[in-house]
Amino acid sequence: MISCYKSHQSFLLGILFTCSLAGIGFLFTFIPLFSQIGPLTAAITLAVLYRHFFGFPAKLREGIQFSAKKLLKTAIVLFGLQLNINVILSEGLTLLLRDSIVIVFSIGVMMIFAKSLKADHSLSLLLGIGTGVCGASAIAAVSPILKVKEEDTALSAGIISLIGTVFAISYVVLRPFLPVDAENYGMWAGLSLHEVAHVVLAGEPSGQEGLGMALLGKLGRVFLLVPVCLILMAAMKRNQQTKAKHAIPFPWFLGGFLLMSMVGSFLFNSYIPVSHEVLESISFLTSYILTMAMAGLGLNVSLRDVRNRALKPIAAVVITSLLLSIFTFFIV
Repeated sequence: MISCYKSHQSFLLGILFTCSLAGIGFLFTFIPLFSQIGPLTAAITLAVLYRHFFGFPAKLREGIQFSAKKLLKTAIVLFGLQLNINVILSEGLTLLLRDSIVIVFSIGVMMIFAKSLKADHSLSLLLGIGTGVCGASAIAAVSPILKVKEEDTALSAGIISLIGTVFAISYVVLRPFLPVDAENYGMWAGLSLHEVAHVVLAGEPSGQEGLGMALLGKLGRVFLLVPVCLILMAAMKRNQQTKAKHAIPFPWFLGGFLLMSMVGSFLFNSYIPVSHEVLESISFLTSYILTMAMAGLGLNVSLRDVRNRALKPIAAVVITSLLLSIFTFFIV
């Protein structure tokens, strides 16, 4: 009985530890110098530094792993509420075609540069998907399908969040000097920037019209997260069949993502009126749970093991992001 009590205590303390790291990450957003990097990047960085200087808290392992695995999938399910399928369908195939081109371009270019630089394949693929689809959320969604190491998930999520922030700030600085109107600028930001937060950061200075177009362009890429996951599942299944291994089960969290998307798009909009404040609270909860999950993953990252692996993928994703910005500027 005492052993069971200690086990439960360790489990809860592990969750509380990742919750604390996430909370500190959110507090960092109130500091002027750190406000732009976002809570997710701050929490991952804190977790990695904690592991580096103090070691992995083995006694809290169960709770930390729960945050890293279960809460990660829960956050992806809740993230579906932020996808309004009605908006995507109303814009038709033109938007989805451009978003599909962006995803193929990002992953393709990333893997070409990764191969030429002899960069780590796992990190490069995650970074390519994050660049093309929706940043850390996409990385979190595909990681269980690709069966990558937890440290690779955390590291690539941190990298994509940080680089996306740098690009978003660069867009804001360049905005007054660009020969485009607010709507085209917004669509450019939506098609090329990494995460929803980055798109909002870059799109806000262009006014409501520009921000609306930015979010529209980004929503199409979020919508395509589902077919991207299905394609990856098919590829993994084919690869495993070749190697005579077991088939890959359908990830339940992807079904939950679709269900929440339909709930948010049809049920809330048509039958159950939900206030803006409630939706904002759900969005904050989703971000907080995802940040807790990333903190848990960050605690699995050993800087000594990955620092040599990360440099080349970082170089590849910076080049890819730059080329994506140039490419999308001419297709909006």
